[in-house]
Amino acid sequence: MAIRKIVTLGDDALRKHCKPQEKFDKRLATLLKDMADTMYKAEGVGLAAPQVGILRRIAVVDVTEDHSGLLEMVNPEIVEREGEQTGREGCLSVPGRQGVVTRPMKIKVRFQDKNGDSYELETEGFEARAICHELDHLDGTLYIDVMDRELTEEEIQGHIPEDGEQ
Repeated sequence: MAIRKIVTLGDDALRKHCKPQEKFDKRLATLLKDMADTMYKAEGVGLAAPQVGILRRIAVVDVTEDHSGLLEMVNPEIVEREGEQTGREGCLSVPGRQGVVTRPMKIKVRFQDKNGDSYELETEGFEARAICHELDHLDGTLYIDVMDRELTEEEIQGHIPEDGEQ
């Protein structure tokens, strides 16, 4: 297990457009494992390669409580979007801040795994939000660039209802 340093706002890597991953080898498998370990240690639900200073189209997402739903996505792209959801987002690369962001409610994402095999996944809700957030990183976009508004410190500490909650 290797924990990588997560770069934060101000690091140029977060603003770059990432290149496709072309080699499916042991180095890629190690990077994916390191990214997952780093994400779990930081208590995040997603991590994109530029957040650890690697300018490749690679991301990991796991929105489950028990870490049983790890998605390793290489060269991911959203091919369908449907509906809309608005909710709270934060980012491991933007510590201490949160915002309200509108994202698609449902998405279909196409990606490759660490072996180069292709997959399509249809998902919705929080997992769709997390995937959209991570894929934005691959194009140099942060949630603060697309948020509806930033939350105040009081709102961050309190409960902000999300779509569907009372």
